Parts: sequence; structure tokens; C-alpha cells
Amino acid sequence: MDRYLIVGLGNIGAENAGTRHNIGFDVVDQLALRHRSGFTSGRLADQAIVMLKGKELTVVKPTTFVNLSGRAVKYWVDQKKIPLERILVVLDDLALPLSKLRLRASGSDAGHNGLKSIQDSLETVNYPRLRFGIGNDYSKGSQVDFVLGRWTAEEMKVVSVKIEHSIEAIESFVLTGIERTMTTVNKKEFIL
Repeated sequence: MDRYLIVGLGNIGAENAGTRHNIGFDVVDQLALRHRSGFTSGRLADQAIVMLKGKELTVVKPTTFVNLSGRAVKYWVDQKKIPLERILVVLDDLALPLSKLRLRASGSDAGHNGLKSIQDSLETVNYPRLRFGIGNDYSKGSQVDFVLGRWTAEEMKVVSVKIEHSIEAIESFVLTGIERTMTTVNKKEFIL
């Protein structure tokens, strides 16, 4: 049976729920819900198992906080013996506008501490990631407040649609591969 590891990045705690930085958690929560699975506490992460047409997806939300996500990812990769090309990390991205999702097979951490931690733990940048654009509509010096802030009601209209498309992208990644999925996902535009 083919196994996959789907990682949603975010910070634990009720005070972080619904923030831009926790969009990875929000996406994988909805993925598990769609497939009638629930999360349980596991080592370094909350985890759920999703079965998708004979493929097993271990879906994790690291409990290490975003900046130390690599510890959890490395543990689950080793535990489940999952090859790097079958990992998919879902995260927020300031460099992308809210209107975009971007799927890549590899790449730099682009200043994202969660990706930096994963890169350091796996000792490679060669693992897939789905970047969820959050935009950069903040004034100078208020980046942290923006990232850790909650979505506006107007933004939520786009965010909820993008969450659905993110789930479809994860399913497509598993069922048809990254190349075909990238051609579909990366050209979509989600307008306010």
C-alpha cells in the first residue's frame, strides 16, 4: 500500500486558531473531516489516518509549534517509512497574494521558519509543499501581527474556497502525482 504524509503547519492552542499562520492546520482539519477521520494525540503531533482509493495518508498537525516542525516531520517520516516525494507540507506564504496557491516539488524555505526547520531535519529541500498565499497587506514593522492575526470577514470568502481547492490539490497529488497537480493548481486565481 502506498503511504503518504500530509503535514499541516500551525501553532497549537486556542489563541492561535483561525490565524493566517494556522492555515495549514485548517486545511488538514477539513481534509480529515471530508474523509470522516478525526485527530488523536500522537508523538510530536496530532494525527489522523485518511484512506484514499487504497492509499494511506497519515495527516499530522505538529504540536511542536511552527518553528520546530521539522522534529515532528522527521519522526513521522521515519515512523511510517515515507519517501520524501510522498510528503506534502501545507503552509502559509506571505510572498504569495491571497488569490494564489502554489504547489512545488522542492524549493527554498523562503524565510518561513517552519520550512527551515523541516529542511534542517530532513537535510534536504527536496520535498513537496503547498503554499497558501496570505498576502502581505500590512504596514512596515507589523508583519508578525499580520501573520498571527485572524482573517477578515472579506478574506474568509476567498479563504474558504481556497481551503476546498487545497483539499482537492492534496487528493490530486496523491492520486495523479505532483506534475499534473501543479499544472492545475498553480494557474488558478481566487479573486475577492
